Amino acid sequence: NDTHPTLVIPELMRILMDENDMSWEQAWNITSQSVAYTNHTVMPEALECWPESLVQELMPRVMQIIHEINERFCKELWSYFPGDFQKISKLAIVADGRVRMAHLAIAGSFSINGVSALHSEILKERVFNDFYSIYSSKFCNVTNGIAHRRWLCEANPELAELIESKIGTGYRTHPSELQVLANYKDDKALLAQLGEIKRHNKQRLADYIKAHNGIEVSMDSIFDVQVKRLHEYKRQLLNILHVMYLYNQIKEHPEMSFYPKTYIFGAKASAGYIRAKEIIKLINSVADVINNDRSINGKLKVVFIEDYRVSNAELIFAAADISEQISTASKEASGTGNMKFMMNGAPTLGTMDGANVEIVDEVGIDNAFIFGLSADEVINYEQNGGYNPYDIYNNDPDIHRVVDQLVDGTYSNGDTEMYRDLYNSLLNNQGGSRADMYFILKDFRSYADAQARAMEAYKDKEKWAKMALKNTACCGKFSADRTIQEYVDDIWHLDHVVIDEDELEY
Repeated sequence: NDTHPTLVIPELMRILMDENDMSWEQAWNITSQSVAYTNHTVMPEALECWPESLVQELMPRVMQIIHEINERFCKELWSYFPGDFQKISKLAIVADGRVRMAHLAIAGSFSINGVSALHSEILKERVFNDFYSIYSSKFCNVTNGIAHRRWLCEANPELAELIESKIGTGYRTHPSELQVLANYKDDKALLAQLGEIKRHNKQRLADYIKAHNGIEVSMDSIFDVQVKRLHEYKRQLLNILHVMYLYNQIKEHPEMSFYPKTYIFGAKASAGYIRAKEIIKLINSVADVINNDRSINGKLKVVFIEDYRVSNAELIFAAADISEQISTASKEASGTGNMKFMMNGAPTLGTMDGANVEIVDEVGIDNAFIFGLSADEVINYEQNGGYNPYDIYNNDPDIHRVVDQLVDGTYSNGDTEMYRDLYNSLLNNQGGSRADMYFILKDFRSYADAQARAMEAYKDKEKWAKMALKNTACCGKFSADRTIQEYVDDIWHLDHVVIDEDELEY
């Protein structure tokens, strides 16, 4: 899974040769038929490169084997790219004093897969294109899945009970049976029950928020939720900048029609990821200002749920009205939170990225709120340029104001430097990174439009309930049961084992 355990390849070679007296050819035949590589993200941190000197110092025999794998691999590459030293150096496992773990994983694996249809295509067409041109038969896709028995049956027992009253319990072991729910889209009593169950789940989460955050949120507001690891490409910054924009609108136009909204965030940042922590701090700073402004009459609330984990996630997914899946297109390999929200009847507000694409395929474009650049458009900008965030900053007064509020002290008690780094990340090239490298300003207006469409749709309770029902009915594909079966059938090639329960020892 990703490149963290790639040393299993040379280590298995060492065990087979040094401890079992196998020849190189015998050991390589076993190793290369024993290892499969699943790539979970195109982010550089998951394509590890380690200093050759470090591996040599810590594991000299393993490094010796890696050198031998590399030499043989480069000879093989020569047969595909004769005379192209630049290409072979680019694809080599060891080059420029570094060991490229992804290249080692590809060379030593019999299968390479991504975790959503879009992600797997990006691996083939962009990230590993040269390898794909050689080893196309190794590449496949297995879209991620989630445990529906936990994230629906256990986390949302009222919804599970309602489902079972209509279609029985077969979906617990055959989740595709959930599609039968779509037949009840005109059942007004069922649609009303869905609304009641959602309200109960919102109350459960509101009680948690009151106890842990000291913030009172209204059951009548839209629970707009983004919970996931904090990373710039997931664009929690886009979300909170839009909240700042809404707050400006409400303050300037108190008479405007505005359906109350509660924006709920939950995230953790890795220990050394400073900018991620700055975004968390910004979310909380904005929450402090908005939640304590009585003049807006509770139209807008912001909550950051601390210590995001499975136990509070069970409360969050069941209570969400809107599922925020707003990563920069082409960056999210799959996502699984999007599936958990969908399973619990929350329509997706997001980009056509990762498994969002397949979710939209299942539910239909009318049951989601899609916005933003496509993956191809993002990749084109990255490869060919042509995007300057200053063009948007200088020509859109609303965006200009929101970005300036990062450094005018509005959300930092007058400290104009607290969020200077976030401001610079949007407008200025820094240390080899492009300004607004995740296209936050580029997608801002499209995102605001999707938010407005979702707010308008929510006002029609029956229509919204139908959207919720459609999402739950179409989530069967995203059960981990299907995912594991695809690994079993297409990659692991395992036999089906039948266990006699009477013979089990407990």
